[in-house]
Order: sequence, then C-alpha cells, then structure tokens
Amino acid sequence: MSSAYLPATADSLVQASEAISPSDAITILYHILEDTSSSSEALRIKEQAIANLSDLLRQENKAEELRGLLTKLRPFFSVIPKAKTAKIVRVIVDAVAKIPGTADLQISLCKEIVQWTRSEKRTFLRQRIEARLAALLMESKEYTEALTLLSGLVKEVRKLDDKLLLVEIDLLESKLHFSLRNLPKAKAALTAARTAANAIYVPPAQQGTIDLQSGILHAEEKDYKTAYSYFFEAFEAFNALEDPQAIFSLKYMLLCKIMVNQADDIAGIVSSPKVGLQYQGQELDAMKAVASAYSKRALKLFETARQDFRAQLEEDPIVHRHLSSLYDTLLEQNLCRLIEPFSRVEIDHIAELIELNSQHVEKKLSQMILDKKFAGTLDQGAGCLVIFDDPKTDAIYPDSLETVSNMGKVVDSLFARSAKIMA
Repeated sequence: MSSAYLPATADSLVQASEAISPSDAITILYHILEDTSSSSEALRIKEQAIANLSDLLRQENKAEELRGLLTKLRPFFSVIPKAKTAKIVRVIVDAVAKIPGTADLQISLCKEIVQWTRSEKRTFLRQRIEARLAALLMESKEYTEALTLLSGLVKEVRKLDDKLLLVEIDLLESKLHFSLRNLPKAKAALTAARTAANAIYVPPAQQGTIDLQSGILHAEEKDYKTAYSYFFEAFEAFNALEDPQAIFSLKYMLLCKIMVNQADDIAGIVSSPKVGLQYQGQELDAMKAVASAYSKRALKLFETARQDFRAQLEEDPIVHRHLSSLYDTLLEQNLCRLIEPFSRVEIDHIAELIELNSQHVEKKLSQMILDKKFAGTLDQGAGCLVIFDDPKTDAIYPDSLETVSNMGKVVDSLFARSAKIMA
C-alpha cells in the first residue's frame, strides 16, 4: 500500500464510489484512512470510509484483509469515542462473518480483539465480543471452552446489570446446555433469559429467538402443542423481519403437527397466504414428504423421504431426533399388525411385507421382544420368529399376597390387644 494519502473529504468518498474496479475503490479508501487530520468532519468521513471499505472487502471475500484492517485502525480508535469504536469493530466482525468458510478465522479474530480490549480496558466491547466468541465456539462444537467463557461472563454482566446483554448470554447458555443434552440447565438458563427480557424492551429478532428456543425445549419434553405455539410466535416475529430463521420456525411447526398425529393439517398451513410462495423450497418439501408418508403409514415412503431430503431431515439435529422417535413408533405399529395372524413366520417374509431390509427387521423384532411389546423368540437358525400366546396371569400369586397381608393385619391387631391386657 502506498504511503500517499487522500484528504478525508466527501469528494474523496465520491472518488472511491466512482472507481472503475473494486480494487481501485479499496485503494482509494485506504488512502483516505491515512489522512492524519483529526477534525470532527475528517473523523466522520473516515468512519464512512471504514464502513464502505468493510463492505467492499466482504464482497471480494478478503477476510484476512478485514482482520488486518482492525489492527491498522487501532491508532484511529484512540481518538474517537469508545461507543463508536465498539460500533466499527462489530461492523468489521459482522463483515468477516458473512464470508463463507471463515469460522476458524472468526474465532482467532475474536480472541485477538478480547486481548486488545483487556489491555485497553474496554469492558463494554470486550463483553460483547466474548459473547460472540462463545457462540462461535459452540458452533464449532468446542462446548467446554464455550461454557467456561460463558460462566465467567454471566457473573460479570449480572453485576453490571446489563439486561440486554444478559438476555443474549442466558439464551446462548441455554442453547449450549441443550447441545450437551443437559435439559434442566437449558430450561433454567432460558427462564433466566425470559426474566431479564421481561424487564426491558427486547428487539423482535431476539424475542423470536427466545420463542424458538422455548419451542425446541418443549418439543424435547414431548409437549408438542405448547411447542407449536412457541414456534408460531417465532415464525411471526422472523417473518415480519424477513429473517432467514423464519423457515426453520415454520419447519418445526410442521414437525409438531406430524408428531401430534395432525399431518393432514400441513397442506393447509403450507398453502396459507402468509407462507405462500415465499418459503417454498427443499425445507417444506421435506416436511410434506414426511407428512405424506406418516398419513399413509408407509415406512418405505418414510425411508425414501429421509434419503431424498437428507440435508433437511438427517442433518438437522432437532428434526432428526423427533423423526427417529416417530419412525420407531411407526415401525413397531406396522410390525405388530403384520405378525398378529402368525404363530411362526419367516423374518424374510415379514421384511418382504414391510419392504425393509431383513437385518433391520430382525434387529427391531429382538428389541421389541426385550421391551415386552409382544411375547416371542427369534429362531435364528431357521430364520423365523416364534410368537407365543399372551401368557395368562395366574391369580394365585396376587391372592396369596393379599392373604399374607390380611394375616399380617390380624397378627398386628392381636398384638395390640394383648399389649393392652398386659398393661
């Protein structure tokens, strides 16, 4: 980069906007930042130049240059208010986040900023960057490090009583505990987030995120009706903001309908004016395929849907967990219906009837026998399932227990009466 600079004026910004190529515009904006003037007008122009430069570097996918820009701007940060510094840092970090494949770079960048903010004693900025770092660590499945970071941060923020940041941190902690399958702590953190949110104005996007997390936790407890209402609230919030998370809220709404045996309602929801053509795509097609398979009680269609929409169903941990449970229930119901007429039947014949792999059917049947879903045994030598009649309960055992119990009462009564006579 040349040591020459351009004066920090509106004309220089116009010159950058009229540049022939993005690289020329980037060079001009760098030259504007090299102006040593510290007048209020020059500082304002430089702030605008930084915003334009961040946007251009993002469009050009130059994540490393954005990282270098933050280091280069540190002398500039010493002459502008701390609030403006925080805003500029967040703008640049957001720009890096929009460049695909930069997760590791974002983590190292956030760690650098945290170190710098500690040395500069910029507590307000450090806390927000640490919250962002914890979110990035969680996405990278570095759960232990993220939890350690959040534990210290939440105590610090509670002392300062920064409610808005506290809502964000508690919500992040809830997601983290949910990822670790610690539901009691996930619910406790979400309750803390709701309590803090009730005391202040929460932006609609943040409220939508709280509702989405509430729906996920209720669905985990099999309370699908309550979960549906939360997902609906989240969808309303995200839809109004045109937030990409709206499609996930809608997807989970449809999942709840399937789980409560109301798969027929899905066609009406998908074709409603609010959803319309805006959200049509792979995500909704996946849920419609699952709903169709469930309505027809067709395991083959269920398997086909899971294979055709693997990214939408199997790679989404929330959908995958609930669909696995639904698939197992559907498979058990179908197997019980098929084996009912038989006392001895080949496993291959059952597999043929249900249109599934023989090994898969055999494994499921053995699991059902162990779970006492029906009485029977597997004759693996002959490749057959032997079904026993339901054993009749012998009344002698409960009758004997009742007799012994009554005798005990008689003995206790006689003992109490003899004690009175002796007294």
